[in-house]
Parts: sequence; C-alpha cells; structure tokens
Amino acid sequence: MHLMATKGPTAKVEVNDLDFFYGSVKALSEISLKIKGKEITALIGPSGCGKSTFLRCLNRMNDTIPGIRIEGEVLLDGMDIYRADLDPVDIRQRVGMVFQKPNPFPQSVYDNVAFGPRVLGLTRSRVEEKEIVEKSLRQAALWDLIKDRLSVDALGLSLGEQQRLCIARVLAVGPEVILMDEPTSALDPIATMEIENLMAELKEYYTIVVVTHNMQQAARVSEKTGLFWLGELVEFDDTEKIFTRPKEERTEAYVTGRVG
Repeated sequence: MHLMATKGPTAKVEVNDLDFFYGSVKALSEISLKIKGKEITALIGPSGCGKSTFLRCLNRMNDTIPGIRIEGEVLLDGMDIYRADLDPVDIRQRVGMVFQKPNPFPQSVYDNVAFGPRVLGLTRSRVEEKEIVEKSLRQAALWDLIKDRLSVDALGLSLGEQQRLCIARVLAVGPEVILMDEPTSALDPIATMEIENLMAELKEYYTIVVVTHNMQQAARVSEKTGLFWLGELVEFDDTEKIFTRPKEERTEAYVTGRVG
C-alpha cells in the first residue's frame, strides 16, 4: 500500500523528530530531514556518531536488534514505515541496503540475483526470472563482464565485482530507495570509482542515501549532505554549501579536518 501525503510536494523520505535507543542508551536525538527523490544524499561524520544506525532506521533493519526503541516518524512517500500493520519485509523490498563489505551468497552469480525475486514471488516463469537477472546485472554495470560466467561461484569474483553483484541483488526486487553503508570502504581506488560512477547512473531511477567516511566521495557524488555528530544531525544542506559555506562551526571543523 502506497499512501501519499495529501498536501504539497513531499520528499521521498521524510524523518521527523527521530529518537533511537539501544536499551536505555540514546543513540540518535531529534533527527529531522527530508530526502528528495532521485538524488544522492550523503551522510558524513566521525565513527560512532550514529550514521549507520540512522541509515538502518530507514528500512527497519534495526528491528532485528533486541531492546531497541524508536520515537518519531519515518515517512516513505508520506507513509509511516513503523505503522504496526506494515510488514518490515515489504519495507525492505522498497528500501534496499548495500553493506560495507560485499556479502554475496555462496552460490552462483545467477542465483544471487534471482534469490530475491524467487523468495518474493516476483516472477511467473524462468523467462521472466532471466530477464530480471539480466536487467539487474546491466543496471549494476556487470552484465558485459559476467554474462558468460553466470554459473560461477560469486565468491570467486573480485571485491569490486562482488559489490556490484550485491547492488544487482538489491535492484532485482524493484526498490525505490537504495541505502549504502560505506559501500566502497573495502575497495581499491579503481573499484571505488566504478561504484561512484554506477551511483551517478542509478540516481536517474532510484533515491540513494550513502554513509561515507570519505568526504571527497560525498562531495563528488551527492546533491545533499548531512553531518552527524554524537547522535545529532548538526547540519543538512546542499553538498556544495556544506563543503564551502557551512553554517555550523562543527561542520566547518569537520570538513576542514580540524576535528574528527
């Protein structure tokens, strides 16, 4: 069910007064921001400041952790994703996740990409399944490299190829938003550039939110950037402004390397 907001243009994702607790420990405090559709939003900040925790709030991946509590709201197309009548699996289909380290399944390239559509019943025939696999691998800029090796073990691919395969696996279930948690931190510079180029192509069709420790990467790929600091969102603005004319002293200190 896609429930649209009734007034004015809405962001693809809107977060209002979000607090997040691990038990009694408050990890995120009063986070509010709007993420526009078909743009790349980067989240930067020191290690342990809440970026990845916040990212996982956007598709309810934190639900699997015992003792967590969330207050506030996360809206996807105006719909609160934490509504009791919503299935988290449906949310994670619409809002996919690419992790820091490539995590392909120990099976063939083909079966990796086909896994999600099979589990979710998205295809009615082997022909449809093959079409989804090819389309997803093409979108992940991997088809031409791998089309003759679809039956090989995915764990035998290079790390850069594995990460693009994991992106293809997310794309195969038809998401609207793609979350990326430091997707290039384990990759060499060439593979990193390939992933960044891929992100630029994917934003024509998907909304992307990326957590990165690489400020140059944030400056290269994103339209909007937010700085997290000790569980707070210090500043959120156009990327160019964050890096050249930040409003907050902590932002300037972080992006110039004086702290962090």
